[in-house]
Amino acid sequence: MKLLVAFLLLIVSSVSLANVNPSEIVVSIKPIHSIVTGLMKDIGTPALLIKDPQTPFEFTVTANETAQLKAAKLVIWVGPELEKNLEPVIAQLPSSTTVVELLANSRLKILPSRSDPALRDPFFWMDDRNIIILLDDLTELLIQIDPARSHIYARNRREMLVPLRRIDKEYEYGYRGLKAGTGVTYFDTLQYFEQAYALGILDRVTGTPWDTETAADMLKVRKRIQQKEAVCLFVDTSMHAGNLELIVKDQQINIGKLDVLGRNFSAGADLYLKMMQYNTDVIKQCLNADMDDAATARLVAADGWDNMPDGLRGRFILTDHNGKIFTEQDMQGKYALIFFGYTNCPDVCPTSLAVLTQALKRPTVKEQVDKIIPYFITVDPLRDTAEVLNDYVKYFDKRLVGLTGSEQMIKRVVDQFRAKFQKEEIDKEQDPLLYTMDHTASLFLMAPDGSFITKFAHGISPDVLADELAAIIR
Repeated sequence: MKLLVAFLLLIVSSVSLANVNPSEIVVSIKPIHSIVTGLMKDIGTPALLIKDPQTPFEFTVTANETAQLKAAKLVIWVGPELEKNLEPVIAQLPSSTTVVELLANSRLKILPSRSDPALRDPFFWMDDRNIIILLDDLTELLIQIDPARSHIYARNRREMLVPLRRIDKEYEYGYRGLKAGTGVTYFDTLQYFEQAYALGILDRVTGTPWDTETAADMLKVRKRIQQKEAVCLFVDTSMHAGNLELIVKDQQINIGKLDVLGRNFSAGADLYLKMMQYNTDVIKQCLNADMDDAATARLVAADGWDNMPDGLRGRFILTDHNGKIFTEQDMQGKYALIFFGYTNCPDVCPTSLAVLTQALKRPTVKEQVDKIIPYFITVDPLRDTAEVLNDYVKYFDKRLVGLTGSEQMIKRVVDQFRAKFQKEEIDKEQDPLLYTMDHTASLFLMAPDGSFITKFAHGISPDVLADELAAIIR
C-alpha cells in the first residue's frame, strides 16, 4: 500500500490511470465521491464504497468490497475517525494500491475533536474552503498519475471552482440568517461550519456515533434548552440520536435535521453543492432566520462571482495608523495583502489577521516576505480612528499597516475591490455606537503595479496561505 500524505509533493511512479477502469478508483463517502466524480467528468465515474442505506457508522466491509479495494489502483477515504471499520482493510491493501487519507492532508484545516482532542474531527467538508483546497489537491493528484488527460482534469477543476466560490461568497457575506439565533447539536457535525462562518452553536451531546454519550453532556444540552439559550437542536439523518427524546421531553425547541453525509441525495458530481444548500437551509430555518434575507444573499452570491476586481484604478486618500496621508501610489511598488474589517469585530477579523501575520512568518515565504506589505483597511471609520488603529495593528505585526478615512472614501476603496460591508444596528436608541459590521472576509493580493492577482477565502490556514504566496511571488 502506498500512503499519500503530502499532496503537493507526490511522486507517483507505479500507478497510471490511463489504462485503468474508473471503477478501480474507490472513494469511501458520498461528499468526497462527488468531488472526484466532478473532476473525472468525460473520463468515467469512480466507485463509491459506502452506499445507501449504510453510513460509515454501520458499514462493515463485505468479502466483495474487500476484493474491490484490493483490486483498486487508488483509494480515497477520510480516516479512522469516520470509517473506523475500514481501517483494518486499508492496512492490508497491497503495495499496488495508492491510498489517500484526507485527514492526513496538512493543507486542509483539520480541527481536533471536541469530544476527544487526541482525535481529529472528521467532518472537514462542512467548511467549503476545505473542499476548494481539496479540489486543487485532487486535481494535482489525478494529473500526476494520469498526465495524458491533464487538460480534462484542469478544465473540470475550473468549472467546479465557480460554484464552490459562489457558495463561499454566499456564506461569507450577507448570510445573516446564520446569525439569527443560537443552537445546540446532538452530534458535533458543525464545528468546521461554526468556525468558518461564525455560526452560534453552544453545546453538543457527543462527537460522532462512535463516541460515548454521557448523562452529564445530555443534561448540559437539556439545560441550554430549558433556559431558552438555544432555539434549535440539530440532529443528522445519517446518525441515530438514541437519547433525543430524553433531551427534548416537555421542551419547546426546533429540531433541524441535517444531512452532512448526503444521504438524501443521489451520488454524483452535483451532490456536494445540493447537500450544502440543503444543510444551510436547515440551519437558517431552525435558527428562525429571516428567509428573505438569506434568499437575497444567495442571489447576490450567484450574481457575477467572476466579476473580480481588475485592480486599484482610481485615486483615493486615506490615513494610516500613524496619522499620515496614504494614497493609492503608496500601495504600489510591493505586493499588497489586504484585509477589510474593523477593530470591534469579535471573531473573523482577529482570526484572519492572525492567519495573515502567521503566514508571513513561515519559512516557506522567507525569500518573499520583504516584497509583501499587509494592510488592514477599516470598514468602520466612525469608530476606527488612526489612534484606535495604531493600538490595534501593533498586536499583530509591526509590518501591518492600518488605514482609515472618510465613510465616502472607504466605500470608494471597498467598491474598487467589489467587496461588501453593511452596518447592523444592535440598539440605536440606547447607544448609536453599538453596532456590528457585516463585511467581506477575504484576503486580496495585489501586484506591485496595483493590479489584482487573487483572493484568498476566509478560513485558509497560515501554512496554505504561505504556500500560495510563495508560489505566486518569485
